[in-house]
Amino acid sequence: MYPVFLLLLSFFFAPQQKNGAVSPLADYGTEWAAAKYNACNTAAKSRFMTAEEKQMIQIVNIARQHPALFCEKVVKPWCAANNVDLNSEKYYGSLIQQMSTMQPLGRLQPDSLCFVSAACHAETAGKAGYTGHDRLSDKCRKVKKYNGECCSYGMTSPVDVVMQLLVDEDVESLGHRMILLGSYTKIGAATRPHTAYRTNSVLDLSF
Repeated sequence: MYPVFLLLLSFFFAPQQKNGAVSPLADYGTEWAAAKYNACNTAAKSRFMTAEEKQMIQIVNIARQHPALFCEKVVKPWCAANNVDLNSEKYYGSLIQQMSTMQPLGRLQPDSLCFVSAACHAETAGKAGYTGHDRLSDKCRKVKKYNGECCSYGMTSPVDVVMQLLVDEDVESLGHRMILLGSYTKIGAATRPHTAYRTNSVLDLSF
C-alpha cells in the first residue's frame, strides 16, 4: 500500500494543467501549471502523436514564448544537473545570453506531414543504428517534409530532448538551437527506439 500511497500523492500534488495533465516542467516549479503555459500545448488534441511527443512540442513552445523565464527556471538548473560545461561561452554561455535577451517567438503548430516525416526517419534510423539526416528508405524520402530538422539521441524524457538540442554541445554551428528558436511555424515530433543509443527523437519543422 505504501508505494500506491506515494503514487497518489505525487499525482495530486504535482503541478496540474487545466486539462488535468501534469505539466512536463513540473519538476522545475509549480508556476508551469498556469494556463498561459498550457496554451503552449498546441498539440494537445493531435491524435497522431504520443503524450511524450506532444510534451516535446509544448516545451519548445514554452521556450519560444517565455525565453527569459525558461532560461532561469529550466535551462540553468538542467545544465547544472547534467554536467554541461558552465564555463563554456560557446554553448552554455551563448544559450543563457540568447534566451535572457531574445523577444518571444510564435507558437509552433502541430503538422501531420511533418510528423510523418519525423516518424519515418526516427523509425528507420533507429532500426539501422544510424545518426544523421539522410533518409534511408524510399518510403521516408517520399514523405520527407521539413525546412529544419533536429535529431536527438539517447535522451529519454521530453525535457532532456529539448535541452540537448538547445545547448547543442559539440555542434559547432548551433544548428539545432537555431532551428528550435527560428521563424518556423509548423512542427512534427517523433521518438522511436535506437539500436545504438536506445532512443532517438526527430523534430521536423517547416514554414
